[in-house]
Amino acid sequence: MMLFLILAPFAVFGALMMLTTPAISLFAACAVALGTIAYDLARGRSVKALAAGAAVLFAAVGTYLLSGGGMGDHGIRLAVDLGVLAIALGSIALRLPFTLQYAREVVEPEIVAQPAFMTTNYILTWAWIGAFILMLVADILLIYWPSLPVWIGVAVAFAARNCAVYFTTWYSARRRAHFARQVQ
Repeated sequence: MMLFLILAPFAVFGALMMLTTPAISLFAACAVALGTIAYDLARGRSVKALAAGAAVLFAAVGTYLLSGGGMGDHGIRLAVDLGVLAIALGSIALRLPFTLQYAREVVEPEIVAQPAFMTTNYILTWAWIGAFILMLVADILLIYWPSLPVWIGVAVAFAARNCAVYFTTWYSARRRAHFARQVQ
């Protein structure tokens, strides 16, 4: 459920980009990001850097478009991918990997207190950064190789995201099992 909420703004953006105008896609994704923030706050959770950053990113690119800024669909996707990558890299630079906020809310306090917990979150964040880079490369290929079918870019983005989701699930379970063995 949590991964669905985390990825919901980006899924809305991607789906609507195929169905409607870029501005509507961006502002709808912004609204969903704000909705995920409201959902977290209503449940007593913290505002997540990725959700807040996504809301700002979608609103900024949407406002730029509405103010007359010229950008094609590929350029918009590129701007969003660069923005998400910047958020993730910024979280590493600040020594607060963006996965940390989510993990602290679902992991037992005994695990959070372990030194390996922070290492695990760095590894997970770097895995997501790898996925964001692959999505960015797919967008760049579509811009500079216009004869490339759009579905290839979509497939690369989908595969990169799904690999990051799978890795996050697998690696988190592996680390939890490791901790459980240590406690026994």
